[in-house]
Amino acid sequence: MRRILFIDRDGVILQEPDNFQVDHIDKTNFVPGVVSTLSRIAADFDFYHVMVTNQDGLGTDSYPDTDFYPYQNLMLRTLEGEGFTFDEVWVDGSREEDKQPTRKPGTGMLTHLINNPEFDLANSLVIGDRWSDIQLAKNLGSKAIYFRSPHATLQFTPEQELTLRDTILLEAPDWQSIYTFLKLGLRKVTHARNTKETQIAIQLNLDGKGESTIDTGIGFFDHMLDQIARHGKLDLTITTKGDLHIDEHHTIEDTAIALGEAFALALTDKRGMERYGFALPMDEAEAKVLIDFGGRNWLVWDAEFTREKIGEMPTEMFYHFFKSFSDAAKCNLNISCQGTNEHHKIESIFKAFAKAIRMAVKRDPLSNYLPSTKGVL
Repeated sequence: MRRILFIDRDGVILQEPDNFQVDHIDKTNFVPGVVSTLSRIAADFDFYHVMVTNQDGLGTDSYPDTDFYPYQNLMLRTLEGEGFTFDEVWVDGSREEDKQPTRKPGTGMLTHLINNPEFDLANSLVIGDRWSDIQLAKNLGSKAIYFRSPHATLQFTPEQELTLRDTILLEAPDWQSIYTFLKLGLRKVTHARNTKETQIAIQLNLDGKGESTIDTGIGFFDHMLDQIARHGKLDLTITTKGDLHIDEHHTIEDTAIALGEAFALALTDKRGMERYGFALPMDEAEAKVLIDFGGRNWLVWDAEFTREKIGEMPTEMFYHFFKSFSDAAKCNLNISCQGTNEHHKIESIFKAFAKAIRMAVKRDPLSNYLPSTKGVL
């Protein structure tokens, strides 16, 4: 069965003008990167291509067909010249208040594709820049890529937030991000580690935006883990329930182990990955973190702390955190830091660690290169 790529038009393929109508040659401007990327998508994938667009009032005096189709056809010819052809093009001219089943997010124009044995709608994708595109994906039983266009912001009602958020696989700032996702997928894992001492649940997306929800019961530790997500541009959720009534040791060490295990799961395919990373100063503190996700664990630690605790976190546990992460993630870490402010020193280490991770996990979607002369990582 073939997968379908349902693509919105205005704001996604063509830049959307202020009056929301592409009705003049001067308004017929392509979104940056869309022509070359769609050409590459056509060459590299076997999607069935369907355009679905709402054009309010099309065919009326306020928006006659002659103001639409010359520029619509110019767009289609341009894409065809670069190797991308739509198999179907569906344009609905009704207005929102008309409540027609053919208007997105309605599926009235697409009923012939639903339950069609030739197509795999469950693994098909809708690319659009409005909530109606996300709802269309939900109505079709497909998934969505939200394209962040200048004119559209994704604003869900509370009810839509509950029902539609999980439909979005990717929020894309540009077409290169969409191609990378189609080529490589998201490195997203859910991982749990439970012992008699700790219960840990982790959600990790290496290709995220830097969003985090951290709750380990240790405030300063939460702050440091948030630095990893924010500066590494990882989406990270960690919930740790540990035996803090005894001390902090198990909670910190086991969280590091679980996080390292999650990284190892997310990096099972290292083709096209940079593999190495490094970085970063913070005020008077100078931190250097070198990382190699090469499959061998090793930690070199050159940092000293004179305070017993920073916040609620014992400074002796900093070494244990990175040692446990290195062992579980099977990575080489070389960490050194100099400075006078203890808070600045450890925060600069965590930020440098995050930046190093970001460099190392970066991938080139056009490369199948495995960064090792051994032929395996």
